[in-house]
Amino acid sequence: MTPHEATIARMGGATREIPVDVDVLREEIEKTYTDVSTEPEREFIFPTGRDWAEELGYPVEVANVPEASVQSFAGVANHFLLGRIEPAATVLDLGCGAGTDLLIAAQMVGPAGRAIGIDMTASMLEQARKTAEGMGLANVELHEGLIESLPLDDEAVDVVISNGVIDLVPDKEAVFSEIDRVLRPGGRLQIADVVIHKEVSEDARKRIDLWTG
Repeated sequence: MTPHEATIARMGGATREIPVDVDVLREEIEKTYTDVSTEPEREFIFPTGRDWAEELGYPVEVANVPEASVQSFAGVANHFLLGRIEPAATVLDLGCGAGTDLLIAAQMVGPAGRAIGIDMTASMLEQARKTAEGMGLANVELHEGLIESLPLDDEAVDVVISNGVIDLVPDKEAVFSEIDRVLRPGGRLQIADVVIHKEVSEDARKRIDLWTG
């Protein structure tokens, strides 16, 4: 694959012509991350699990996240280095997966806050839901859907977080338009994602395996 590195940033995104069949791409992404959720003991081409989260220097709250969820952690970097989520805030996790980042954020905002997760992989969401219930986190709200079309009102959240997800979406302009729509004035975006520093060839852009891996 074209050389890349994991990077944390507050803003980003670029408009590109979509070179792949989006429906096929979504199916392959969902299959990959369903495997991460249902077979976490497998080795994937990207690092996963608690050891990886701890290597990234994740906040102390990760210790409270049960293995059932954190074993499916597949983030690329630690966006919490950009700042903790304030108590009583409403935070939105784009592509929350099995919930490691979301459940950490839910602990940070406390019972007066809200932690909203959206993901298109049903098995991941089910694990996040079970774990939140087991942790007694009544402030967690989960939605199955696409981050290009958020099921939230305008100016509904204080903080948007995401880890290793936006790079998987071809229409990044739609994602950032939705982020701009749902963030309240003065709100912030903190993401961890993959940035490619060399131009990607047309042939590479059409390869589904490079998008999903």
